[in-house]
Amino acid sequence: MSEHSEFPAERQVRSSMELAPDAVPPLLGASDENLRALEQVLSADIHVRGNAVTLTGKVADVALAERVISELAAVVKRAQPLTPDAVRRTVAMLTEGVSESPAEVLSLDILSRRGKTIRPKTLNQKRYVDAIDANTIVFGIGPAGTGKTYLAMAKAVQALQAKQVSRIILTRPAVEAGERLGFLPGTLHEKIDPYLRPLHDALHDMMDVEAIPKLMQAGVIEVAPLAYMRGRTLNDAFIILDEAQNTTAEQMKMFLTRLGFGAKIVVTGDVTQVDLPGGARSGLRAASEILTEVDDIHFAHLTSSDVVRHRLVSEIVDAYERFESSRESNEQIGNRAERRSGGPRSARR
Repeated sequence: MSEHSEFPAERQVRSSMELAPDAVPPLLGASDENLRALEQVLSADIHVRGNAVTLTGKVADVALAERVISELAAVVKRAQPLTPDAVRRTVAMLTEGVSESPAEVLSLDILSRRGKTIRPKTLNQKRYVDAIDANTIVFGIGPAGTGKTYLAMAKAVQALQAKQVSRIILTRPAVEAGERLGFLPGTLHEKIDPYLRPLHDALHDMMDVEAIPKLMQAGVIEVAPLAYMRGRTLNDAFIILDEAQNTTAEQMKMFLTRLGFGAKIVVTGDVTQVDLPGGARSGLRAASEILTEVDDIHFAHLTSSDVVRHRLVSEIVDAYERFESSRESNEQIGNRAERRSGGPRSARR
């Protein structure tokens, strides 16, 4: 409930909101950290006394602050933890004018283990998770740190626990970072393991560590290089292809055609980080051009705003994108200038 008072000379309004008394402490956060985050990202002045919140500022600023606080109160009411990051993301969603409720986005639990819950943290992440539920094949494309693989693996574990599938298959192309596998020391498993280690690490976050070796030995969970998928038909499985930008077009076609009955595929990758030798065309890029109109295949795109790692990661991604865009623009200008200057010279000859 809120009340408004107007100050015509200053063209400002004041709004009062009353919150449930038990909602105030989690909304403000430890040592008022959430309140400070609100004050940093909202233009309206915020004053809290008891369970009353008073907002002062321009009409649009106060209206936005009211919506933000209402959404945050809804998150608290659902017994979800509230952090400064969640506060900033709620403001970002409402500022963008999205139709979805931020409280619904931040309250969608996928998987819980030992007090830790995995859930989407941004609107695009929620749309990505929803697409995995609704489609047989989903491509998650975006920069590092956007949760593409982590959320896909959480959905895979969820599906296994719900008995929607009978096994999980995790795979990656073993692109060699300047070294040939044959020259590396150790057995074939030891040579390949570093490429698959990130998938193992994510599994350990989501399942009991003691259970994973048993499930792998029983074939319920398989972590293997992409080459091991050739010639197979994968039924009743949740299959994740990670780092898919490092597949060739032929490898991508081979992998996608492994799809069997009762199976689901999630392909993740970043088309800006292709490590293929000799300038080979990325299979992920080719698939995004070839398969966009195919029914039951969905392409989910995540951006730097969906990065859920350290704040600097998002800024680094944006800085590199600006640099690449500027370089391409300068190259195009240079090429046009060269063509213009080359015309008269060739004519004089």
